[in-house]
Amino acid sequence: MTVTRSALTDTDIQMLLKGATADERALAAHKLCRRIDQQGLTPEEREAAQSILRIMAADAAELVRRALAVTLRASPLVPRDVAMALARDVETVSLPILSFSPAFTDDDLAEIVRIGGAVRQVAVAKRPQLSQKVTAAVAEHGVEQAVEAACANDNAVFSERALQRVIERFAKSEAVLAAVAYRNVLPLSVSERLVDMVSDQVLDHLVSRHALTPETALQIAMGARERATIDLVDQAGRTADVQAFVAHVGRNGRLTASLLLRALAHGHMAFFEWGMAELAGVPHHRTWLMIHDAGPLGLRAIYERAGLPSRLYPAFRAGVDTYHSLEQDGGARDQARFQEHMLQRFLTQPQPAMREDIDYLLDKMDRLSRKPAKPPQSRPRKAGVA
Repeated sequence: MTVTRSALTDTDIQMLLKGATADERALAAHKLCRRIDQQGLTPEEREAAQSILRIMAADAAELVRRALAVTLRASPLVPRDVAMALARDVETVSLPILSFSPAFTDDDLAEIVRIGGAVRQVAVAKRPQLSQKVTAAVAEHGVEQAVEAACANDNAVFSERALQRVIERFAKSEAVLAAVAYRNVLPLSVSERLVDMVSDQVLDHLVSRHALTPETALQIAMGARERATIDLVDQAGRTADVQAFVAHVGRNGRLTASLLLRALAHGHMAFFEWGMAELAGVPHHRTWLMIHDAGPLGLRAIYERAGLPSRLYPAFRAGVDTYHSLEQDGGARDQARFQEHMLQRFLTQPQPAMREDIDYLLDKMDRLSRKPAKPPQSRPRKAGVA
């Protein structure tokens, strides 16, 4: 074995293979592991080194196997079969290699999470990188401590579905919910769901970090979900995918006529367009053409197809007309002015919405009058082609 002669003396080799005590063999193992990890190896030398690692991994003395696992815990030299053998070993041997070794595939790590027990799950959860496949296994099979560790791991990539599963399984765990809330990025549906589940301290973080106003958080927590949703749209509109958000609201049965009317009255035309497309089952580009049709029939046709109540149609018509008139009047285009004009025209219609909608919109108008002007909402002038 070429590598042994360049890395160790013959005495070291003999001590590794035939040392009288575990301490002697462990010392030789540590020495060998350090040297081969620091040297550039040819393919032949690498193969020889890995053969020696297999001998170490099969040593009867735990101390020898631990020397291997600790010294080469993050080394690419450890072959997969050796890493897997060490992962099944006692915890003093398995944990260092599970925590860092690049030898494992995502399938390996997911399987270890499923069958490896709580301590090994935590070790996997704290690894420097975790893929969605591994975090999905943690979300489904991990104990509370492992799930908390994975959610607190900034380099663990979670899908929206996995985070929702975490919330379902650990709805009563303040530690897990806080770890989710403190992640750098959260899907809108997850942050919305967390608001009425977490402590005041974590709620403060959600408000400041994930673009939820304190009012929104309070409204959601108190159960005023529909009204809070439009405030959530106000905040999320800067970065969120409007199409995805509308789909989420629709899946939860909250894409109502009242919500769409409030969105329109606040100037959220993109939200209104996507909402109408969702309810009507019509592609967005066609919905756009019907809403913004210069004639009187397009909006009514898509409105009726969406199944919205006829008594509210005049208010929707007023909202769309106001939107077009403000686009053409040449005045200032700041969002506050836009919303104020929209609300004024909406509220002066002969057939307004329900009284609770009017009260809500009046409250919003009052708050608008006390706010500084904001930049106008950016949106495309015409629909894309599907």
